[in-house]
Amino acid sequence: MIYLLLYIGSVVLINFAFSAAPSLDVLWSAWGGLVFILRDMVQTRFGHGALIAMLAALLLSYVTADPAIALASAVAFGVSELIDWLVFSVTRRPLHDRLWLSSALSIPVDTVIFFGMIGALTPVVFGVSLLSKFAGVSAVWLVMAAARAVSRCRAEPRLGVESAAFAGRGAARPIRSLEDLT
Repeated sequence: MIYLLLYIGSVVLINFAFSAAPSLDVLWSAWGGLVFILRDMVQTRFGHGALIAMLAALLLSYVTADPAIALASAVAFGVSELIDWLVFSVTRRPLHDRLWLSSALSIPVDTVIFFGMIGALTPVVFGVSLLSKFAGVSAVWLVMAAARAVSRCRAEPRLGVESAAFAGRGAARPIRSLEDLT
């Protein structure tokens, strides 16, 4: 539920921020990376309900932000949400892979549509937007991959870490190669 509230609130706040201080578009585009991560978490938890959350956020944005910003956000999110939904619906990869794959496909499309529609698409804004969004998604991906690796090591001591070591009993054996984690 927290991801749902954070997602809706972030969409509304970022659209308001673009309306209130458009000259800070580079800053707001950096904040946009969080929105993609939250959207994916909402998609994971609520499935197609993510579309309802997106509509709620966009309706609130229309009331609180410049209608042109809200419209650009709606179109960009609509297209990128469709891409996101396809990745989450079609692929059966682990969650951390789907998060990164959906973002890799939807972030550039969303960025071009949104900034193009509001007349702020410059190479700097595009670059900062992509870098910040991918940095955020990559950080989440790395955390999830590391958590998965630790979980596997706990479940299978032969992978390099004895489960007793996690309980404070025994010494950990080093992981010798990446194959030990697969």
